[in-house]
Amino acid sequence: MEEIREAPRALREWERVSAHSHIKGLGLEGLKAKPVAAGMVGQTEAREVAGVVVDMVRKGKFAGRAILLAGPPGTGKTALAIAVAKELGRDVPFVPIAASEIYSTEIKKTEFLTQALRKAIGTRIHEMRRIYEGKVDELSIQQEPHPYNPYTKVPVGGTIKLSTTDASQKLKMDQSFAISLMKQGVETGDIVQIDVDSGRVAKAGKSREAAEKEKVDLTTVQIAEVPNDPVLKHKEFVYTLTLNDLDVAQSRAGVSMFGLLFGGSERKEISSETRAGVDGTIREWVERGKAEILPGVVFIDECSMLDIETFSFLGRAMEQELAPIIIFATNRGVTMVRGTDLKEPHGMPLDLLDRLLIIRTSPYARNEILEILKIRAKAEKISLTDDALDYLADIGAQTSLRYAVQLLAPASEIAGAKKSKCVTKGHIERARRLFVDVSRSVKHLKEFEEKMLK
Repeated sequence: MEEIREAPRALREWERVSAHSHIKGLGLEGLKAKPVAAGMVGQTEAREVAGVVVDMVRKGKFAGRAILLAGPPGTGKTALAIAVAKELGRDVPFVPIAASEIYSTEIKKTEFLTQALRKAIGTRIHEMRRIYEGKVDELSIQQEPHPYNPYTKVPVGGTIKLSTTDASQKLKMDQSFAISLMKQGVETGDIVQIDVDSGRVAKAGKSREAAEKEKVDLTTVQIAEVPNDPVLKHKEFVYTLTLNDLDVAQSRAGVSMFGLLFGGSERKEISSETRAGVDGTIREWVERGKAEILPGVVFIDECSMLDIETFSFLGRAMEQELAPIIIFATNRGVTMVRGTDLKEPHGMPLDLLDRLLIIRTSPYARNEILEILKIRAKAEKISLTDDALDYLADIGAQTSLRYAVQLLAPASEIAGAKKSKCVTKGHIERARRLFVDVSRSVKHLKEFEEKMLK
């Protein structure tokens, strides 16, 4: 027997809190960092330096440069990179990659990096389109027998009358628009939008008057209000694509007939000619005022894992006309440059290091850890008692901030199992006993190691 049931909460909405979903910007007032603002806590010097970088980017003075974030683990290097992207604008792309990702057997290292760099360059495209919009008052589709099958009929044209609260207009259509209207199931009383330039027909819903006439209790049809103003409107559509999106679209446009018919293998690499064509089109659009470039951020973590070939490629990429902001991050001091027998600072060649602006990050103080825990608890919708929050801050100061943040979720589950609405110090202690920190795990294994070696 069929039935209607309420969907579970997990199916009704999407909700996921990532490690840095609370970051909204650098939290600056001018070039002065606030102690706590926009999801950022502490690291005032690093945030102020990042603010100077953002101003340089906005004024077009950052060409040929990149940033290196150097600091111990858990000091907010990723958060700082995300904050820089947020400060640059809402649609500015942020592409995080780990250095180990480039060593793939699917595509070459240079192709992977080129795609990552072009994913971080956005293009905001402005288009003016002629749109017919209104309620369908009359609809007549002309049909004729199919030329190869006289027993079926195909649409060949027709007329449609659209009306708004202020005007009405009768339109004559060709075969393509008639087919589109039939595919959308457009009827009298529907609210439609017809894009003259692209031939796209969109059905917004049914007018309130037509829905009330049907007197249906259960329906999936949406109710839409009759628009006002003239039937024919000139609307500006604004959408943002990355250069890589345009590269992929252009490369797929050149798929051979054999690939279309017999399912040829998907192209994993994009030719330089295709990218050059896309760049030329974008330049033309920018000159005509149809588009604007949005340089984004490529964040490369674990940069000491990159090899000498990759560093050479990135050094050249920084000098290109269309280049995003490259932010490296490392927690290494002097280490071997991969692919060589040289030990250099941060595992990077000196000629590249000379072109980087280096920003230091420092470990958080206890009061800063306390503020970060408050923000994370709010983001994860976890209620903490004051003594639980203080206890977590002590744990963060003694071990690491990441470990203290990691204890929030299991402590919340323990509190929920005990029907408690707030996480108390006891729940934190229980979670800490179940999930040990690094020093205790090392100590635990060392004891067994000593026993086995005797």
